[in-house]
Amino acid sequence: MDNFLLSRDGAGKKKINAGLIMLAEMCEKLPLSEKKVASYILAHPTQAIKMTAVELGDASQTSSAAVIRLCKSLNISGVQELKLRIAGDLQHAKIEDRDIEANEALPSIVEKVTMQSSEILTQTSNLIDIAELERAITALSQADKIIFFGVGASGIAAMDADQKFLRINKNSRAFVDLHLGATAVVNTQKGDVVVGISFSGETHEVAKILEIASQTPATTISLTRYGSSLVSSLADICLYVSPNVEATFRSGATSSRLAQLLVIDILFMGVVTSAYEQTVDYLDETRSVVQRLHKKSGETKK
Repeated sequence: MDNFLLSRDGAGKKKINAGLIMLAEMCEKLPLSEKKVASYILAHPTQAIKMTAVELGDASQTSSAAVIRLCKSLNISGVQELKLRIAGDLQHAKIEDRDIEANEALPSIVEKVTMQSSEILTQTSNLIDIAELERAITALSQADKIIFFGVGASGIAAMDADQKFLRINKNSRAFVDLHLGATAVVNTQKGDVVVGISFSGETHEVAKILEIASQTPATTISLTRYGSSLVSSLADICLYVSPNVEATFRSGATSSRLAQLLVIDILFMGVVTSAYEQTVDYLDETRSVVQRLHKKSGETKK
């Protein structure tokens, strides 16, 4: 189910960022006293990182207990970690979410799209919970069958995942149609994995697929924007991408899709690494057969 653990880098070092993203995304979903603390911190982050729990409680007209409860709601270790994360955010200048304008010059389009794409990938990396990631990779590595499901732009991520896992000889399928997906998922067994992909976390079709899967022995994985959502509440393992709201012309089909593909790539690489020799052989074989497809019929193999 929903789980907001501390992210760590490859060396096991704690990441000290993403605090403001967590607060902004969770703020409206928090109980009143915790919401007041979160709102104060978002409005005064520089001052907040210098305060104790008691001082934050006083400044937000709540209490130190409300501050502690907020940390628990974010599933972080305490006030010190929250302040470290916010301090890490403040060290990085925020990139303005500039929309594309009418008759925009091409160099400007290149700059804006590149900057926004880089920003959402970095934010997604900062939000990755290594403990949940390890659970997901273990489940996928050991899976007898993997079903990926998404609709719209998230369906593209599902099909990309399917293509990748097929290359390492995994019994993988991707569905973008609710009826077909439900037909496949209802028969899943212990050892199978169902992955539901939805940026909003509220997509009806994805929620229905995970609801069906939750009634089977299969393991369920969600990939959504950071925060509590219907889709993530139905999953055994929850993975997240940056929740940044995109500019008008950069809706779901651009930045959020890139973030989803980043997580899919990380999952894929994690599975490859877990059984390196075997999966590399599979990759070499699939690469070889694709290369042979481009040879003229009857051409002698070298």
